[in-house]
Amino acid sequence: MIGRIVAALTGIGVVAGAGFLAIAWHPAIAPVAPPTAGSFDTASIERGRVLAAGGYCAECHTRRDGQQGAPLAGDYAMATPFGTIHSSNITPDPETGIGRWSLAAFTRAMRHGVSRDGANLFPAFPFDHFTHMTDGDIADVYAFLMTRPPVHAQKRENTVPFPANIRLFQGGWKLLFLHPGVYRPDPAHDAQWNRGAYLAEGLSHCGACHTPRNMLGAEKSDAAYDGAPVDNWIAPPLNATNPTPVTWTENEFFSYLRYGVAPLHGSAAGPMSPVVHGGLSEMPESDVRAIAVYLADLDHAASRQGGDSARLTAAMASSTRDLTGPQTDPDARLYAGACAACHANTGAQPVPGRPDLALNNALWLSEPTNLYQVVLRGIGTAEGQAGITMPSFYHSLTDADLARLAAYLRRTRTTLPPWTDLEKKAAAVRSTLPAPPVAASH
Repeated sequence: MIGRIVAALTGIGVVAGAGFLAIAWHPAIAPVAPPTAGSFDTASIERGRVLAAGGYCAECHTRRDGQQGAPLAGDYAMATPFGTIHSSNITPDPETGIGRWSLAAFTRAMRHGVSRDGANLFPAFPFDHFTHMTDGDIADVYAFLMTRPPVHAQKRENTVPFPANIRLFQGGWKLLFLHPGVYRPDPAHDAQWNRGAYLAEGLSHCGACHTPRNMLGAEKSDAAYDGAPVDNWIAPPLNATNPTPVTWTENEFFSYLRYGVAPLHGSAAGPMSPVVHGGLSEMPESDVRAIAVYLADLDHAASRQGGDSARLTAAMASSTRDLTGPQTDPDARLYAGACAACHANTGAQPVPGRPDLALNNALWLSEPTNLYQVVLRGIGTAEGQAGITMPSFYHSLTDADLARLAAYLRRTRTTLPPWTDLEKKAAAVRSTLPAPPVAASH
């Protein structure tokens, strides 16, 4: 009897193992001679350039951690809970890049997360989003990439430990979390909404940063766009759980994504800055508008704007709090000296380029991470709104100063509970940043 049970279990294991191999194992696709630039249609190359910008290819495939790499040559370090993964070289170099990849091999990578040699790719490459792109868009991106200057560049080794580094096991991840297939338009919505959904869910993979992930590194489908930590920042919620007092409307989303600043919410900084200025800025305005329409629908903006006017009035009333008369609160004096010159608004709306902190995402999130990042880093000329900068306070404010400032703003500009361990968290954020040069004295 025991022998029969063992035999049955063994048989089940063999069948299950064979089934898993059938899903997880993929054959190599034969290499091709690197195609010449002249073999691609110029219109396809140009469409691919725009699509590659909208998919942020260069952002994740160009090294920047202390050493500037060649565009698209890979080796960008992505810190994950499973170790550091370095992006691939996607220039047409025949040895270290994708120069010998056919369109079929490239399409398989985009749709199914499988390399030309048959190895499963880690989902740090967002093939779970790119799978929704059309064949034509994938072919155009391929045409663009294969006509870039080839760069011979080896990437560093990943630090993913055993057994997570076994590529075959990624087949199980895909079985659970990959839903391949081209985006299908939702007949309940118009063409503009569907275009925005196609871009946000596919090419531009917004959820890759703005959706929290489970223990296996997959996006939580029941918490789509609820916000998540990314690159030592917090990508805020893009849905109705966003805590800011004034609704993210279509126009606010559009202004932010197109110009790097939402008048009633703030500026694009940190990881979002290249998304706006290096990616979406290359796309047609109609596409950016379509994404804004889709996101505004996700956060139910149309049904949530009723109280915006009153909340805006309350926020503007708090903008100059503690700035008139004797200042007995030392934290208020700190704010007045460091921040008020730019962030105190006296009108009914914030002055363009001077976000009102009572409206800003950074003060309403569950942690002060983004507030600390902006104060310590500043906002450079290539970030946020064109022509507007914010100085770094890295050297002029201590961690204790940052903690006092954060506590003051949280209690006077929001209706939320106070943050905790503020000085410790300030030190933690500071430790992730290189010290900027000290300005020369005169």
